[in-house]
Amino acid sequence: MEEKKKKVNNTTITRNTAEFNKMTGNIYETVAVLAKRANQIAMEEKRELHNKIDEFKSSSDAIDEMYENREQVDLVRRYEQQPKPTLEATEEYLEGKIYYRNPAKEDQQKQKLEALEEEVIKEM
Repeated sequence: MEEKKKKVNNTTITRNTAEFNKMTGNIYETVAVLAKRANQIAMEEKRELHNKIDEFKSSSDAIDEMYENREQVDLVRRYEQQPKPTLEATEEYLEGKIYYRNPAKEDQQKQKLEALEEEVIKEM
């Protein structure tokens, strides 16, 4: 997982809000896009972590026999030190790596095109 991820700054950075309006034209729509992408990243990381932790489970584990596995602790610490999903989503957005679509806007554009076509047909 770490090999494919780009190094994302793990600290707070002051951002220019005008950069967030460029692609969507609306800051609130941008925030919604970022939130959905951050949720996707978080779910992906959670799934990977659970898969790796499942490798440490053995069939003979009992509550009395639970012990701290050093490799498991290191794995969890590594995941805790990763940048937050919101930071990753923001970086992806600013780099233009996020694809999104708004069906409501697409429907509005389609209706406008149909109305224009009807006007052109009536003028003929």
